[in-house]
Amino acid sequence: MTTTTSLHAESPPQVLIIDGANIRDIASLYDEINRVFMVGEVWQLGASLDGLDDMLYGGYGVLRGKSPAIVVWQQMDSSRSALGVEATRAYYLAKLEHPQVFKPGPIHAALARLEQDGPTYFDLVMQVFADHPNITLRAANRLCFPYPCHDRP
Repeated sequence: MTTTTSLHAESPPQVLIIDGANIRDIASLYDEINRVFMVGEVWQLGASLDGLDDMLYGGYGVLRGKSPAIVVWQQMDSSRSALGVEATRAYYLAKLEHPQVFKPGPIHAALARLEQDGPTYFDLVMQVFADHPNITLRAANRLCFPYPCHDRP
């Protein structure tokens, strides 16, 4: 009996680039996510952390069936600011306008945490990415991107 073993090398990770200059608020974050990740799809991801989480599992878009990926986020500090306390507060307050859809109690609790230096929308997005070990998220370093920085500070 002969056994054949396939020795296909694992594909190198694909590199995807988020342009933080395009992110001014939560809606434009998802516009940028769609630009980068939903190429070739006939539908777009809505403004949803759950949807972002689902997409990062690789079931559709450019991540479909591909793993791992490196996501380089250019101008991350600008995005952090755009998705900061004010944007997060507006996000939660908009949810409070729809108590038939969103439970007010958890939203009020999230607002209270936000006022005590709790997580911003940017922080929540970072957590979603962190929950996917097949995705490496990197802030772009203007001094060396797109080339490897190695040990440079």
